[in-house]
Amino acid sequence: MKLFAQIAHNTIIQIIGKIISTILGLAALAIMARYLKQTGFGQYITIITFLSFFGIMADFGLTLVTSQMVSQPQADQAKLLNNLFSLRLVSACLLLLFAPLAIFFFPYEPIIKYGAAIASLSFFFTALNQILVGWFQNNLTMAIVAAADVAGKIALLAGIILTARFNLGLLSIMAATFISGLISFIIHYWFARRRIKIGWQINFEVWRAIIKKSWPLGVTIFFNLIYLRADALILSLLKSQGEVGLYGAAYRIIDVLTALPFMFAGLILPILTRIWAERDAARFNLVLQKSLDAMFILAVPLIIGAQITAKPLMRLIAGEHFILAGDILKILILAVGFIFMSCLLTHAAIAMDKQKKLIPAYIFTALTALAGYLILIPLYSYYGAAWVTVYSEIAISLFSLYAVIKYGRFRLKINILLKSLAASLIMVLIVYWLIDKYSLFFIIPLAAIAYLACLYAFKGISKKDLTGLLN
Repeated sequence: MKLFAQIAHNTIIQIIGKIISTILGLAALAIMARYLKQTGFGQYITIITFLSFFGIMADFGLTLVTSQMVSQPQADQAKLLNNLFSLRLVSACLLLLFAPLAIFFFPYEPIIKYGAAIASLSFFFTALNQILVGWFQNNLTMAIVAAADVAGKIALLAGIILTARFNLGLLSIMAATFISGLISFIIHYWFARRRIKIGWQINFEVWRAIIKKSWPLGVTIFFNLIYLRADALILSLLKSQGEVGLYGAAYRIIDVLTALPFMFAGLILPILTRIWAERDAARFNLVLQKSLDAMFILAVPLIIGAQITAKPLMRLIAGEHFILAGDILKILILAVGFIFMSCLLTHAAIAMDKQKKLIPAYIFTALTALAGYLILIPLYSYYGAAWVTVYSEIAISLFSLYAVIKYGRFRLKINILLKSLAASLIMVLIVYWLIDKYSLFFIIPLAAIAYLACLYAFKGISKKDLTGLLN
């Protein structure tokens, strides 16, 4: 199978799996939001946000390093994977066992502290999963990852349904989160063991090589955490849990939308790494430009369409208690386009082994965003948090684009972006005319068809592109 066909095949599998898991996740969100309401859902968001600091720090860049290192020519995949897995196990134990202790020093209600203790086990298994996902990405066998994700979401949804049915409370939902992570890990580990031997392995020479590659990513991840997660954490400390719930509900939609670029970039990273190692700059830039074009095609209609559909969408997903979250979503959706772009560009920098060059950018963005959160959240609550989030994503996108241009001699072409914008404007006129007359279940598919038809008419996508993808 040709390289681009392999990428398309695995991407389609992941998209199908992601569609299924997204539907399951949205169903879980809908039931949970209606059951917990603003305050209870805010407590849930506070727990997840607090633990995510420790969970993401436990990664220390190892997920991306896995995909990068095993992609190198003549790499001993078994040796690397076992050492990466062992190192990740150590970091996960240290950080995620510390998290439930650390939260007791924060001024949260007891239920938040007990919930964090339960949910930390879910983050532990997620941390181990990510190393295996990196190996599956490199070998373009993402059907297993998709299946594990869907199975975990089914377990989570079942747990939330039982919780709501028997009124078991927030802690029951956190237990369902743990079970979901455990099931997903078992599937990943079982199928990985059938293809490659996985075991405890400590080779300090390999560990030094891994840490040498991962520490710049670990530093950038730390500062990335500040501008990505500090908003909800500061909001939880300065405002009510109800306000956290509104902000968290809108942010959950953003998390759903941004899963696709990270999934796609994870598949593209080993390809870009191999091409860069072969010193084929022209092909490297071609793959990157085509990938960015795909992201533009997806992101632009989401941003424009959400300006009209945000409130009815939040009502549909989370219920009447979360209609105000629609105004927050209108702001946060602006960050989506830049996340789609920066995700690919930062992965391209990693493929070029230039991740160290992005550290100053992450430090600057994190510090300025933190200052923005501390100034604007007390004044404007979740609106202040949302606008600072948009600023931070714009800043990282521009910094990462500069790095790829400088070190990869990349030249960004925006003709597809402009055509996507034109098609989206026509689409939004149709949505505006229909929004008060029909259900979103009818409007959204119709809007997607109208957008794609206009894009095709503007030659933003061609028959050749579609045929090549199908083939």
